[in-house]
Amino acid sequence: MLKKSKRRVGVRIDMTPMVDIAFLLLIFYMATTQFKPPEQKQVTLPMSTSQRDLPTKNFITVTLTKQDSVYLDYIIRAKTFDPQSGDSIEIPVREYTEAAPDQVGGEIQRMRAKALRQGIRDIYLVLKADKDASYGAVEKIMDSMQKENLTSFQVVTDLDPSVSRAGG
Repeated sequence: MLKKSKRRVGVRIDMTPMVDIAFLLLIFYMATTQFKPPEQKQVTLPMSTSQRDLPTKNFITVTLTKQDSVYLDYIIRAKTFDPQSGDSIEIPVREYTEAAPDQVGGEIQRMRAKALRQGIRDIYLVLKADKDASYGAVEKIMDSMQKENLTSFQVVTDLDPSVSRAGG
């Protein structure tokens, strides 16, 4: 018996919905991504051999430039009410101010009080000093912080690339 082969029917897949979803996802991720805010003052950091991660939210950065100018940068994630969704959402709040080295402790306490009013208890302190800044200015900042009982902070440095990280 002679078998008659069946004719194949071509399949056509419409890619339009997939492209639409891809673009919607792309727009969603672009709209919701949070970038690190730009630094107000650039400093050349000293080298270090140790490495520790900095806090990712709710921190005050004290920046000391090589001209011994002091800038405080305050970034917290404050909760606010969103009328569209009817729920509270977190938004980054930033404050930037300049202070004298011997007034840094008072400015930090003012910023911490502002965060406490918004319900944020844990505020981390970060000190970024230019490697060419004078030791006297760093000492004044630390004395001012100590007078306000602010004794715990992290110092930001660059990681020395010449030190080997391999174990053994």
